[in-house]
Amino acid sequence: MSLVSVVVPVYNEEELIEWSHGRLKETMDSSGVDYELIFVNDGSRDRSPELLRSICESDPRSKMLSFSRNFGHQCAISAGMRESKGDAVVVIDADLQDPPEVILAMIEKWREGYDVVYGKRGKRKGETAFKLLTAKIFYRVLDSLTTVDIPVDTGDFRLLSRRVCDVMNSLPEHNRYIRGLVSWVGFKQCAVEYIREERTAGETKYTLKKMIRLATDGIVSFSYKPLMFAAGLGVFTAAASALYLIVALILDLCGVWAINGLYYIGGFILMALGFLMIAVGIVGRYLGQMLDEARGRPYYIIAEKVGFDD
Repeated sequence: MSLVSVVVPVYNEEELIEWSHGRLKETMDSSGVDYELIFVNDGSRDRSPELLRSICESDPRSKMLSFSRNFGHQCAISAGMRESKGDAVVVIDADLQDPPEVILAMIEKWREGYDVVYGKRGKRKGETAFKLLTAKIFYRVLDSLTTVDIPVDTGDFRLLSRRVCDVMNSLPEHNRYIRGLVSWVGFKQCAVEYIREERTAGETKYTLKKMIRLATDGIVSFSYKPLMFAAGLGVFTAAASALYLIVALILDLCGVWAINGLYYIGGFILMALGFLMIAVGIVGRYLGQMLDEARGRPYYIIAEKVGFDD
């Protein structure tokens, strides 16, 4: 019988972790496959770790990895994938806004021969207009910037075959953008569309700051176009400066426009400096990511394992 590993990142989810476990267990019991539930505690500061220990003690199919601190959602997914033993690996968030029943459809597609089955959000319930708008803009901007075809309106909810999971585990990136890496590795992929539910309890752990960090990781990891933009901005600024000075000089010589030189030149210098800082910031973001990779530090540290054989 096939083994399916379900990886569940957890961060401060004490209000719904027991409910999530029960619903996932019910779904996987009906799947007709053997399975393991791998909960990855990403440095939670509430009662999530102790609740997960209790779950693992009462359910032999449940396991827990606990980080030494909060390393981030993408690192939690990576750790669960690395410790998984399944012939297929499913990634789903603990809040279960992505309905676990969709996993059954993913398993069917996997049996048909697909290596990657990703969930595509047809509708998103209970989310603000701002969140919907920014998500829509981000996916379209990322698609326009990258050379890799990353499906729009998708998150990390997906099924990966064992061979795809093994390839993902071999990739050395520290600033990991999972959905981009899955698209990059290729293999046979398809979508399963579903309606994303409202949160049952608690609040989203993806703050605006974390969403911006995820967005920049995705763009920097899969596109050099921002660097080209910075270079183009420099060329544009230099050309505009030269044109401005030529036109201003001609108008002054013709007596059409008496220029207060310091005022205009000072304003233009400030504008040029603003463009320069934008360019430096873009280059700095790339250099920062290169520094992270060069340091070679592990991108997560496991403090505790519960339910694993080793």
